[in-house]
Amino acid sequence: MKSKLLFLFLILTGICKAQMPINNYQNNLSKRVTFDIKRQKVSSVLQQISNAGNFYFAYNGALFKQDSLVTLNAKSLPIRDVLDQIFDGKVDYKENDKYIILRYAVNHFTIEADNITTAENLYMISGYVIDTETGKKVKQASVYEKKLLQSTLTDDNGFFNLKFKGDHAAIILTASKETYRDTALVFLSSIDIKPQGYNDPDKEKGTFFSDAIEELGIGKFFLSAKQRIQNSNIPNFLANTPFQASLTPGLSSHGMMSSKVVNKVSLNLLGGYTAGVDGVEVAGLFNLTKGDVNKVQVGGLFNVVGGSVNGIQVAGLMNNVRGNVKGIQISMANTVKGNAKGVQIAGLSNITSKNTGGLQLAGLANISIRSTHGMQIAGLGNITSRTLRGMQLSGVFNYTRNNKGFQLGLINIADTSSGVSFGLINIVKSGYHKISLSTNDLINANIAVKTGNASLYTIFFAGKNFSDTAKIETFGLGFGHDLIFNKRISIAAELTAQRIHLGNWDHANILTKFHANLQIQLFKGITIFGGPVYNYYISDAPIGSSAKNYKQNIVPAKHQTINGNKGWLGYSAGITIM
Repeated sequence: MKSKLLFLFLILTGICKAQMPINNYQNNLSKRVTFDIKRQKVSSVLQQISNAGNFYFAYNGALFKQDSLVTLNAKSLPIRDVLDQIFDGKVDYKENDKYIILRYAVNHFTIEADNITTAENLYMISGYVIDTETGKKVKQASVYEKKLLQSTLTDDNGFFNLKFKGDHAAIILTASKETYRDTALVFLSSIDIKPQGYNDPDKEKGTFFSDAIEELGIGKFFLSAKQRIQNSNIPNFLANTPFQASLTPGLSSHGMMSSKVVNKVSLNLLGGYTAGVDGVEVAGLFNLTKGDVNKVQVGGLFNVVGGSVNGIQVAGLMNNVRGNVKGIQISMANTVKGNAKGVQIAGLSNITSKNTGGLQLAGLANISIRSTHGMQIAGLGNITSRTLRGMQLSGVFNYTRNNKGFQLGLINIADTSSGVSFGLINIVKSGYHKISLSTNDLINANIAVKTGNASLYTIFFAGKNFSDTAKIETFGLGFGHDLIFNKRISIAAELTAQRIHLGNWDHANILTKFHANLQIQLFKGITIFGGPVYNYYISDAPIGSSAKNYKQNIVPAKHQTINGNKGWLGYSAGITIM
């Protein structure tokens, strides 16, 4: 009699809990909608339902044909009933505050106990999982106890055997498998009472997990076939515990249920496989996490996370996050499939598939597939595929599609730029591509190439003074900035340095020039310029050391001596083609 009362109490408790608010949201499946739809694609119908209910659907694309047509007349019906009409009861549903998860589940099965044994602090159940329509025993079905987090898979004969330590008034077993609807039975401590069907109040609650970990090569290598089957059978169950420990994936204090549990503290001697971390996780070699990591995760070799990271993630070799990162990542290589906000430090590379905010520091390269709002520092190069708002610093090259910040490197490339690029070569695809022909007080023929934008452009030039008795050859580089007054008039402030060749290379003859040229655009593509130039000449060559027919004295009679070097005022004038 007491056992029957206990069973009744369990059922009433489950019903009461089912009626309580869950995670402070109205059950999406219970929301009522009204539709009058005629011959529309099922994908379009699901989109309309999700918009009306303010949630998202999650499902495998192979669940139905995307172009299947639906006719639906629903007046203030729960979404659960609307979905039953659309899919004819062949789809199972799980939900949370953001998603309704659809799963093909046309088949039904039940659990039949073969043997129940009770002893002091021990409860053993063995039996079969049987298809209710065909009567056949179902292999590779997951049989598990949600609260105790123990599970097993049925063998090829559909047989299972579970042992539970401790004193338990009742055991609730659930069976799950792909294409089957979940079923649950209550086994009371008295073996004289026949197991009863159990209407799980949480049967429609679920968590949306991607299969990113299992699909990765690293996941296939470290996870056993049984673990992958378990994940396929129980895709949406989630539990929380304060602690777990494991030797390797599968050899865990939670057994094969480890991938369904979020832990406060997770210690993995070699490697672990969990649903998530809401505290600290440490592994000697690696951590595999299906969901999110909050606070701290440390792996001797690598961490792979199917969800997002919010906190600190450290690995000796690699951090791979399939969602977003907000916090700090440190390893040889960091890869983020979503957005990264915070600090990424890598011995080799940081790669973010979406937007990057904060600092990326790498020995080799940083790559942001979308935009960067912050700083990228790399030994080799930085790439931002869309917009840079911040800074790129590298030893060799920087690239961004739209530069709204600052680039510093040997080579800087941008498609468009309203920022500054400072380097030996600065290329802006829609910026300056100028060729200037000019003369000045020292050399009568010069040609220069200018690339960059008005904020800062690079100058490469060469020149020759054509004369029978005063030859000069020169080459050099410089930087310039245009002060633009209107579409036609501007002033070019330029600083250049050039090597003066006087028939031999015996002496270093360096001429530095400060230009201030007034530029007037005659018409599109043609600009004339001219203005004063201050020359500053550094040379240890004595007068008369130039080769025959080369200019013997570079410095004019009117000059100044500054720290032993010569300075004088000159001019330049020319034409620019762009």
